[in-house]
Amino acid sequence: MKGWIDYWCNAFTPDRRELWSASVQRQRVPLKVRVDPEDSFAEPEAMVARMDELGVATLVLPTCECPPHAEPTDYEAFAARPEETLALAKRFPGRFAGAWSLDPSHGMAGVRRAERALAEPWAVALHVHTHSWDRPFDCADYYPYYALAAEHGVPVVMQAGSSGGLMPSACGRPIGIDRPALYFPDLVCVLSHTGWPWVDEALAMALKFPNVYLGTATYPPGRWPAALVDFARGAGRRKLLAGTGFPIVGHRHALAQLEALEPDAALRERWLGGNARSVFHRLFEE
Repeated sequence: MKGWIDYWCNAFTPDRRELWSASVQRQRVPLKVRVDPEDSFAEPEAMVARMDELGVATLVLPTCECPPHAEPTDYEAFAARPEETLALAKRFPGRFAGAWSLDPSHGMAGVRRAERALAEPWAVALHVHTHSWDRPFDCADYYPYYALAAEHGVPVVMQAGSSGGLMPSACGRPIGIDRPALYFPDLVCVLSHTGWPWVDEALAMALKFPNVYLGTATYPPGRWPAALVDFARGAGRRKLLAGTGFPIVGHRHALAQLEALEPDAALRERWLGGNARSVFHRLFEE
């Protein structure tokens, strides 16, 4: 179906609200979680109704199992669970999908687990919460996952840029994707979170490689740097994916700011859906 494909939307049900609050409070970081009841956490039925109202076709949810040692500040603590994503995908066909959030510290056991996840009907991508692992994109630990994604024809979505929490940031330098993109020409990568503060590096990678895209999750259009806006209007009009990183950005919030940029209809469709449809092929498999 046509409409916005939000390539990175975190688990949205109300039970995640306290987990996000605990994480932000413990780290004392300047992150804001959406509190508007019309744009924040919601039960599945209410979220689908909101999606229908706003023209959102599909939410792609980073999904993983929660390890027993997870702290409230760990991303895995509030990510979607496989059984949740499966239930949503079955109940609302085409509206929800999952990106398996990998753990590169598990070696080949982690690769095999990711392969089992990709055999699930809800799985349309691999996902890397980069700063959780403090590994640059060209770390050898990631290469088996890149090979797996290329073999299965799914993208790898990774957080690029500075960490929003109290974790090392240098691992998120966008230039780190340079060697993997050369080594795996059939691998599609989405550098998420605009790559800030290394936006120019992210733009350079997206311009250099046909298999590297740039995503905006957690950065609403009002916070897109001028260089990113110029890229999205010009040479990168086919390479930008608009996302929310919900609940940091809400769908209503993002769309209101997008309209302020006054994109024409063709450009708006590219940013919200057309480019994502070039990346997430599994969403459209019969």
